[in-house]
Amino acid sequence: MISTNDIFHSLNQKVRLITKEANEKLKEYNLYSSQWAILYCLDQYGPMKQTDIWQYLNVEAPTTTRTLARMESNHWICRSEGKDKRERIVYLTDYAESKLPAIKNAIFQLEKSLLSHLTEDEQVQFMNLLNKIEFQKEVISYGD
Repeated sequence: MISTNDIFHSLNQKVRLITKEANEKLKEYNLYSSQWAILYCLDQYGPMKQTDIWQYLNVEAPTTTRTLARMESNHWICRSEGKDKRERIVYLTDYAESKLPAIKNAIFQLEKSLLSHLTEDEQVQFMNLLNKIEFQKEVISYGD
């Protein structure tokens, strides 16, 4: 039987490799994988509240805010006030919309290369298995 430590280590190593390769592909667009994740999110779901973005990405709010500020100064996104002064809505800019097809193609080519050794059925199975992975918060019991 495979140790869960081995699974975690292998998964972590693959994620590092994928992130490194994605950053190489995205360098041409002056982007990093963390910024791509935000672009992907906004492309898939449309304008979103900042809080929804960091919760969706499982990233701390200050980290997301810094990334969004950098993306805004580079004209990838714009932010506007939401229903109250604290709420910020994030949108893709026209610039981002014009660059997205090429960026998505670059990421698709990377994905295709990374998954090239898997059959289509294995890719479906892989996606299903990834979707089953979930973080279980430890529940502390103080007795009955």
